[in-house]
Amino acid sequence: MHTVAVLALDRVIPFDLATPIEVFSRTRLPDGRPGYQIRVCAEQPEVDAGSFGLRAPWGLDGLQGADTIIVPGTDVPTAPLAPAVRAALLAAAEQGTRIASVCSGTFPLAATGLLNGLRATTHWMAADLLAATYPDIEVDPDVLYVDNGRILTSAGAAAGLDLCLHMIRKDYGSAVAADAARLSVMPLEREGGQAQFIVHDHVPTPRGSVLEPLLSWLQENLASDLTLADIAARAGTSTRTLIRHFREQTGSTPLQWLHRARIRQAQHLLETTQHSVERIGTQVGFGSPTAFRDRFKRTTGVSPHAYRRAFS
Repeated sequence: MHTVAVLALDRVIPFDLATPIEVFSRTRLPDGRPGYQIRVCAEQPEVDAGSFGLRAPWGLDGLQGADTIIVPGTDVPTAPLAPAVRAALLAAAEQGTRIASVCSGTFPLAATGLLNGLRATTHWMAADLLAATYPDIEVDPDVLYVDNGRILTSAGAAAGLDLCLHMIRKDYGSAVAADAARLSVMPLEREGGQAQFIVHDHVPTPRGSVLEPLLSWLQENLASDLTLADIAARAGTSTRTLIRHFREQTGSTPLQWLHRARIRQAQHLLETTQHSVERIGTQVGFGSPTAFRDRFKRTTGVSPHAYRRAFS
């Protein structure tokens, strides 16, 4: 099982701390087993979390042997990093541990020197401060997260969720990541740099809702040449009423939903088969390879070939 250690520094931002704990602890593999074991670690047992205090069950020794370490943001990002914390992070990096920061957690990570010469991001309000404090870092304030391989950084608050889902995708593939996204009720689409890589599942449709049987039918007929009129006819309603129901229950239009479902299926096929890009485009319902490539890149930010190289 993959172990994730979440480092709780003094004045930790509760949202940043809770996000990786919740996302990783609720991630399930296809056979139902948990995908991750969580450790909350701190230098001292009692941690000041601003409006409340918390007790960390693990000390810094909990960082040892972890597969991933998460550094949440703090209310005082430029506070000096304790020597013991710095040593523990450097030792983990030396062992090949993946280390990721959430929001202003980029600052303590930067204080170790691990980001020198790398591209990184943080909350947009702190980007200028990060660049001024650590001139050896290439600060990019316009993306949701940056993946440098073993070192990752994310922008403010909710972008930490994007980053967690991205890591789940790298660890276990698209199906597990999509399930985690559904549990987190993620937005349909997040724009901004590499955050386009992640698959965001549709907002869950309540069981028994008007759309539930229609969405199941659409999922089973992705390869068909469907028009808005075809979908409305299947639903037994007018196109106007259909669009209204979709916006209310999925936050999308019927054709947008269909396109994204096709792209999600294409991502799965790119990861799990050796089928050609042209064949996959046809399998998921695109009329031409050009239309498939254009839609795929618009949705994910990369070409089908680049996606396969990154995630197969």
